[in-house]
Amino acid sequence: MLYFESDYTEGAHPTVLAHLIDTNMEHASGYGTDPFCEAAKQKIRAACNTPDADIFFLVGGTQTNRTVISALLAISEGVIAADTGHIALHEAGAIEHTGHKVLPIPQKHGKISAETLAAYLKAFYADENHPHMVQPGMVYISYPTEYGTLYTKEELSSIHAVCRTYGLPLYVDGARLGYGLASNKADLTLSDFAERCDVFYIGGTKVGALCGEAVVFPRGNAPRGFFTTVKQNGALLAKGRLLGVQFDALFTNDLYSAISRHAIDCAAYLRSVFSELGFRFYLDTPTNQLFLVLENAYMRALSAQVRFSYWEPYDKTHSVVRFATSWATEMRDIDALRTLLMNNLPLQNA
Repeated sequence: MLYFESDYTEGAHPTVLAHLIDTNMEHASGYGTDPFCEAAKQKIRAACNTPDADIFFLVGGTQTNRTVISALLAISEGVIAADTGHIALHEAGAIEHTGHKVLPIPQKHGKISAETLAAYLKAFYADENHPHMVQPGMVYISYPTEYGTLYTKEELSSIHAVCRTYGLPLYVDGARLGYGLASNKADLTLSDFAERCDVFYIGGTKVGALCGEAVVFPRGNAPRGFFTTVKQNGALLAKGRLLGVQFDALFTNDLYSAISRHAIDCAAYLRSVFSELGFRFYLDTPTNQLFLVLENAYMRALSAQVRFSYWEPYDKTHSVVRFATSWATEMRDIDALRTLLMNNLPLQNA
């Protein structure tokens, strides 16, 4: 079996795992007050050029989204997101479970635009009944998006400007942030996110860690009592060192960037294989997620030998599927897939 199902099907990068083993018997205080977490925070502050940033380590992406969003919203408010956003579709109502509504707006290839956001807000406040409605309290975007696409610096700046006009915090879900930053099409850096967002998180779970995400409030602007909110949402580890050690390793000697770049290089090679063999792409994605349109019978036959993700129906006889590379993908895996597609299965006619 060949595995291109997702970017978190392996454990941890060997360097991360080695750091966990090397520090395993050292005594450290709990709940993120240990020296490993402090060292990781200092390295992240340096990488983001944010010496005053508040940084918190949380256990996973859904817990992070739930915690950050519930902490920033007033009781009467909801969060604006793309209608394809992770919090809108694939987090089992975690945001709604806190009593806050996800307010979906249209997107293109996973991205919202400043124009769409501004039009939504203008229409909302022009409605005389808006005091009876869920109030927009913040804006959520993903980088990369759920479709592997990227916001440009100009697009992010424009969205940020709309948020400032309406007094809304901008939050970026960075579950795959490393892969976005490493893309050849990216023109954003960690410093750019720090300048243009009120809060974002650096994903570890999908980028080389066993688990964990690093939430960054770049201007020391964490809400009052955020640590307690983290605990209330089940996102705080008693052995907080486990997250600190991992991020300390990831942000030493530029490891986070290097392993992200590896995934992008693998994705570029995989893209070339699919192009060579005549497969149809659903959309152009410059990151580690590739989306294909496959005939349904062919998809089922291929799934017997290759793991990939079903995404959505395309039409009555075709489906959209996702192939993902990761920090752990090897070029020989892609070579094996190429051989399989060429020799063992008939080419699909999508």
